[in-house]
Amino acid sequence: MGWLLAVCPVLGIIAMAMSLSHLLPVAISIALGDGTTAIFLSSMGLNFAAGTLLWLATRHAQHELKMREGILLITLVWIGGALFASVPVYLGIAGISFTDAYFETRSGLTATGATLLDGLDRLPPSINVWRAELQWLGGMGVIVLVVAVLPMIGVGGRQISKAEIPGPMKDEALTPRMTQTAKGLWIIYVVLTAACFLAYRLAGMSWLDALIHSFTTLALGGFSSHDASLGYFNSPLIECTAMVFMLLAGINFATHFMAWQQRSLASYRKDSELPYFLGVLATSVAAITAFLWVTGVYPDGMSALRQAAFHTISVGTNTGYATIDYNLWPVFAPLWLMFLGTFVACSGSAGGGIKMMRAIILYRQVYREFNKLSHPNAVNPLKIGNQVVPDHVVLSVLAFFFAWLATLVSMTLLLTLSGLDAITAFSAVVASLNNIGPGLHHVGPATNFAVLDDFQTWVCTVTMMLGRLELLTVLVIVTPAFWRK
Repeated sequence: MGWLLAVCPVLGIIAMAMSLSHLLPVAISIALGDGTTAIFLSSMGLNFAAGTLLWLATRHAQHELKMREGILLITLVWIGGALFASVPVYLGIAGISFTDAYFETRSGLTATGATLLDGLDRLPPSINVWRAELQWLGGMGVIVLVVAVLPMIGVGGRQISKAEIPGPMKDEALTPRMTQTAKGLWIIYVVLTAACFLAYRLAGMSWLDALIHSFTTLALGGFSSHDASLGYFNSPLIECTAMVFMLLAGINFATHFMAWQQRSLASYRKDSELPYFLGVLATSVAAITAFLWVTGVYPDGMSALRQAAFHTISVGTNTGYATIDYNLWPVFAPLWLMFLGTFVACSGSAGGGIKMMRAIILYRQVYREFNKLSHPNAVNPLKIGNQVVPDHVVLSVLAFFFAWLATLVSMTLLLTLSGLDAITAFSAVVASLNNIGPGLHHVGPATNFAVLDDFQTWVCTVTMMLGRLELLTVLVIVTPAFWRK
């Protein structure tokens, strides 16, 4: 078990580093005098002390991490990170249970955006900032940030990053050194967040709301500081600002990185996912707008377009913001939104779900099988753009899709067995597994996950982590082969 022990010092370093994330809510709490300063300082000290003790106890076991250690480390970080992050929520919100506090922070770190809190407008501002910051950190992936730091202290990070980076094409390096790649991606992430903050501020948000919503927009997380989400502002300008940055965050960050590195827009033209991403969203906006207008939900086309465009982009990119209760629309429209949330976000973005690249490969593979039936002897390689997709990648995508479908069915059955109605159970699992946030019926955008009992809450909590870490990364840990030498 030496390899297992070798994960511990890295885990300790990450815990120490993550304790610094408390500094922002501490500063907000001091500046606004909301009474939570001691809570955040205590949580910060606990986080740092635990990391220090773990590192001191196991520091002599350090060695280069391989893929198996990387997978285990990723899983432990997401479990332990949510545990430590839940301390300020548990202590800072009166009457909240540990289960609910852990669910809220797991939803934050996985950038899911499902919440079970009421009265967000009355929460201490530092708690709302903490929730948003967790989404911002989780949106790109805590591990990607650490990959840029660990090589400097003698711990290699490439194996970790291959376990964390979403999408099927994990072996392609953007730069010769993974450290440079991670730093580059974070630079893009920070710059876009700053631009989003300024845009929200100019559009009419307060500086605090702009900070919170810029964090959760770029993370495609959807946490808000208001129970009414972006509907609180009732501002077409703010909604347009959100749509622009949700679209930018839904694109592969590697594409943004290459455009910045090459000082050229050519990378956007070469991105094979981008036309599908924009095309599916544009077609859906047009179709839902027409549907809402024809069925009389809205009296004019512009009102229908405003609501259809915003919610199609919000749910499709897995952000989960809402301005109205789209749960009240005729059932076709909200179901279509949930369907979009399962696959639209690009690989390499902060979004969840199957990802657009996998959806393209699945579609091409089905078409390839049709051709094989018609022309058995034809050589018909699967291509994405000009690139031939290797068969092992296709098989990996098929395995992922089967695991995704099996998880969706099994978790839905668990929730219905526990007493939830079918629509609430199914949409709660879809929202959790694909990191969308709100579901339908009793967990829709006008309500929240507080209707769930503790068992149902834990089912959704586990499902969120499975979805965020792309299923196979977590499920492989429960196989006997993983633990054999």
